[in-house]
Amino acid sequence: MEAVAEGLWGLADYEEKKGEVGKAVKCLEAICQSQVSFLPIIEIKTRLRIATLLLNHSNNVNHAKSHLERSQLLLKSIPSCFELKCRAYSLLSQCYQLVGAIPSQKQILNKGLELISTTEDGFSGRLWYCNFNSQLANALTIEGDHHGSISALDNGLMCATQMCYPELQMFFATSILHVHLMQWENESSVRDALNRCNVIWESIELEKRQQCLGLLFYNELLHVFYLLRICDYKNAGQHVDKLDAAMKSDLQRRQQINELSKELDAVNESLSSSDLNYRDRSALSAKQAHLEEQLSNLTGNDKEFSEPIYFGSARRTWEDKLELAPPPVDGEWLPKGAIYALIDLTVTVFNRPKGLFKECLKRIQSGLQTVQEELKKYGILDGMREVDLQHSAIWIASVYLMLLMHFLENKVAVDLTRSEFVEAQEALVQIRNWYIRFPTILQASECVIEMLRGQYAHCVGCYDEANYHFLEASRLSENKSMQAMCFVYAAISYICMGDAESSAKALDLIGPVLGVMDSFTGVREKTSVLLAHGFLLMRQQNLQEARNRLAFGLQTTHNTLGNLQLVSQYLTVLGNLGLALRDTVQAREILRSSLTLAKKLNDIPTQIWVLSNLTAMYQQLGEKGSEMENLDYQTKKVEDLQKRMSSAYLSSRHVELISKVKAKVHQLSETDIKRAISGPSMRVDLDIPESIGLSVTSPMASSSRLMDFDMGRLRKRKA
Repeated sequence: MEAVAEGLWGLADYEEKKGEVGKAVKCLEAICQSQVSFLPIIEIKTRLRIATLLLNHSNNVNHAKSHLERSQLLLKSIPSCFELKCRAYSLLSQCYQLVGAIPSQKQILNKGLELISTTEDGFSGRLWYCNFNSQLANALTIEGDHHGSISALDNGLMCATQMCYPELQMFFATSILHVHLMQWENESSVRDALNRCNVIWESIELEKRQQCLGLLFYNELLHVFYLLRICDYKNAGQHVDKLDAAMKSDLQRRQQINELSKELDAVNESLSSSDLNYRDRSALSAKQAHLEEQLSNLTGNDKEFSEPIYFGSARRTWEDKLELAPPPVDGEWLPKGAIYALIDLTVTVFNRPKGLFKECLKRIQSGLQTVQEELKKYGILDGMREVDLQHSAIWIASVYLMLLMHFLENKVAVDLTRSEFVEAQEALVQIRNWYIRFPTILQASECVIEMLRGQYAHCVGCYDEANYHFLEASRLSENKSMQAMCFVYAAISYICMGDAESSAKALDLIGPVLGVMDSFTGVREKTSVLLAHGFLLMRQQNLQEARNRLAFGLQTTHNTLGNLQLVSQYLTVLGNLGLALRDTVQAREILRSSLTLAKKLNDIPTQIWVLSNLTAMYQQLGEKGSEMENLDYQTKKVEDLQKRMSSAYLSSRHVELISKVKAKVHQLSETDIKRAISGPSMRVDLDIPESIGLSVTSPMASSSRLMDFDMGRLRKRKA
């Protein structure tokens, strides 16, 4: 009977290579369903093979789980078979995670760890120990037990250290850093974890480091997340550049592989011809060997792993996976497509405050294309809703859908800065529609959507509606930083309304944030609230105190953030303040600097605001020629902004976006919510501080909201 089993195994391998997975499974199931009994070890190996095929090529996780549970029962009666037992535990753990049975997953992993503790299987046993601790840490993270997760990862790190295996040490060190970034109990713990990563990474030989592409991406991205969180943008830049260069190099390598593969296929087809003469066949054979050698050098060890993780129904090959740790360790963070999209997003987020909008839009388009292609692979097409998703596809869907939302949010931010209100409407409506279709997976986006609606409303002069959406966003978020920024945004909209009652409401919102502004990590909240408070003080004619606040805020912004729009707005308020204090020499210099920055950003409302101040200054100084020249340019900008706002007002989307109504959705169960939002890619804040908008009283009186050209500008920020 062993010969029969081996024959069916071989036939299953043959069918799988042809892509006939269904036939391969039937070959293997013939062994399990046979009326003639096979040896238990044959049945165990067969069921493990079936489970691997099902996880590899289908959504049938429950069927795979049944085979693995049967294998586990059979293995209980066999005293040996350490490798098979560990493999069964590991695959069964992955099945439990895919169906959301986290308690069962933890139980099976603890059984695996217990097995290892009672046996001595050398290097292999230690690798399985690392595998189980890695998966256990992930399960504990899903349950929100960050301390337990770090403890499991520490066990893995200690084991890898005892094995003198620096690449494996790096896997656990970066995983620990990731959990600390999610938890963020205190900055010193995060910094210690990051420094440990640096030490271990440097201990790996340079040649080996270059081969560890997955670890390089993982480590560099975590460094960027940390540095952006603490507002160290100067040092973050070198890590962003390194990520971008590594991605471009890998894309170039993949292109070379595809070209060589096509060439090799053509040679193989020519060689299959029966009428080739000896000379031509020899030449083609030599070319074939040369091409195969080139491919081997490019692909290295990029093979399918012996124990891969699969999401949904798409088959994933070597080029889809970025190895973080060797088999059998559960070593992947995100699929390669998601990593590429995340790098595009990181470059976008880093370049946006610098005003590099052309590059930002290019990266946004690239990222959206990557994400949409990946969503199609997993069957997430137009019209599909959350309830239509296979449970096993929820996690990978959440990864790509959250990336999609981040790109669209950045698109809205860029469009609002450039006063492209209609384009911002389109992107914002897309965000809202995706949220309505996938409300559980995108639950965290609800407050961001309200904040973006508030920013849109503010930009087009609908300050009352903007206040509503900002305050609604603050109620929807539990993040203190997000709440603080929403309070500041709402305060600015109140200031723009111009009456005494609104100014009092603005102060009520700003006051509490001022009291805790030094408690936040980084300075984004501090610089924003100082700008808002300085502007409010100026409106209240408390000019000297306003100057002190604004000067301190500008210095902090310039030294730490490098956010050109925020700097431009600080300069504009200070220039306006200089005019009020009759310091026209300083006001002229400051306003010109602000205008230069606003032009670079194509920030039309801020340009108009600066130009109106310059016009007023030239009037004070009696510089008629400069006044007329400046007024002419200002009028052109006013007309341009009026056209853009008119188009926005006439759009059918305008009323929908500013209306004081939230989107009504139906969410899944609490268990599914926990499962959907627990993906590792969603656990760190990718955002950097954005400028906030202000409005000043225009020298040109206006009775129409549409004609109130001294619009404030708001930019987005996510929690």
